[in-house]
Amino acid sequence: MKYRVATPSLNLRDFPATHDNSKILIKIPFRHTVKLIEKTASDWWKVKLLNTEKEGFVLSKDIELVDETTEKSTDIEVPNFELGARASLDSKEETYKPIGDPSIPFRDLTSLESKLTSIRNIITALDVSKSFRYQKDASDTYCNIYTFDYCFFAKVYIPRLRWTDKAIEQLEKGNEVAVVFDETVRPFYSNYIYDWFLQSGNKFGWERIADVAELQEKVNANGGVGIICAKRIILNKSGHIVVVVPETDTDKAYRKEGKVIYPLQSQAGADNYNYFSEIRADWWSNNDPESGYASAIFYYHD
Repeated sequence: MKYRVATPSLNLRDFPATHDNSKILIKIPFRHTVKLIEKTASDWWKVKLLNTEKEGFVLSKDIELVDETTEKSTDIEVPNFELGARASLDSKEETYKPIGDPSIPFRDLTSLESKLTSIRNIITALDVSKSFRYQKDASDTYCNIYTFDYCFFAKVYIPRLRWTDKAIEQLEKGNEVAVVFDETVRPFYSNYIYDWFLQSGNKFGWERIADVAELQEKVNANGGVGIICAKRIILNKSGHIVVVVPETDTDKAYRKEGKVIYPLQSQAGADNYNYFSEIRADWWSNNDPESGYASAIFYYHD
């Protein structure tokens, strides 16, 4: 039977946490699927992370049964991944996988203060302005990768990979498909992510927000995650995606007459900024036929 993660992230352990020296193997993101191996009498069940070789124990209360009679596998089974063994801030290897560096903190959901503090610590640790993983090169910029990493450590889901048509055929037959980059999965670029938010974002806990002022207010008030995603007019050019982050004592949104005009953001792109607001103004409103955006959307996740 298939189950999926029902919490912002789930620890997969080598042994139940009740055992001495139990270790966390990986943190499984929200909605990723696992196959039940053994339903023990205790609260800890043995599972396999689908499409990988990873097995371990999870708390049964943090997973939910997938009703495969009412949902297609392609609707419920996102491409599961393990942490990248070679993924790091100093390399562009395995940018399609999350970084397994234990020094990078996850968002602490205990309280508002812990959320705000841990978000600042995530931004400091990822250090998008300097880290090689996010620096533009001759072939690409890396706004989607930075946003994916930020969201992973903030314990909210956005897609990094999508199944190929060939893989989907196998999934619909009930087969398990290994994640092989550029063969069974392909990357989600910003234009695709824009469509994903509109089509599926609400299934993953995302709420569409009317304007940037409301988005900044919610991020500040709740220690949540904000997103601005813009789709290019010329679709074969990259769109853009940034995270909207809580204001700090020194880094602020730009306001006019008390209203947020440009929220406090963090991005990779042609230029990388740990924090910025007015320096790029309302970039998402650029409607130049050659370099501009057809439209932009704003989303929030607790």
